Amino acid sequence: MSRREIPEINAGSMADIAFLLLIFFLVTTTMDTDTGLIRKLPPPIDEPVEDQDKVKQRNIFEILVNANDQLLVEGEYMQVTELREKAKVFIKSEPGNESMPEFKETEIPQLGVVPVSKQIISLQNDNGTSYEMYIKVQNELVAAYNELRNEFAQQKFGKPYTELVQKSGSSELIKEKMKAVKKFYPQRISEAEPKKVGGAE
Repeated sequence: MSRREIPEINAGSMADIAFLLLIFFLVTTTMDTDTGLIRKLPPPIDEPVEDQDKVKQRNIFEILVNANDQLLVEGEYMQVTELREKAKVFIKSEPGNESMPEFKETEIPQLGVVPVSKQIISLQNDNGTSYEMYIKVQNELVAAYNELRNEFAQQKFGKPYTELVQKSGSSELIKEKMKAVKKFYPQRISEAEPKKVGGAE
């Protein structure tokens, strides 16, 4: 009785099939990627900041962050949760108060000639300052400007600044109102290069 031979399987196309499967999985598979910090870089300052050596000390709001993530604001230790309100008082200022920033008569469309504070916020971090604290301080300072702009826009134009920003593409009038608010409260945050400001051995 003769044994029946088993036909060989043609494996010539297996390499092609494996290659096609590999391409399929590479194209359809999503891979986790590091997204980094969920925060935009600080926006550019609205107006150029003068050399601090030429600026009067009363116009500068000094913030130092040491290597232990401690805040020294105007020479006093402060919690980051208190920074926003303190910054708002400085940014808003009071005309005639010699301990607060000076004012400059400025012509602003929609508002006419109005006194605008010469305030500058000076931020100095230590080389050992954590990224988390850096972001917290930046957020509080930007929030201080935004809250003052919202209050001012609501008072002058009946709408908060954030609403004007959202509708900025709808008309030239809204853009003019936005510019007016930004010119009245220009965001001036001067950030020095990190150096050793103390706090860690």
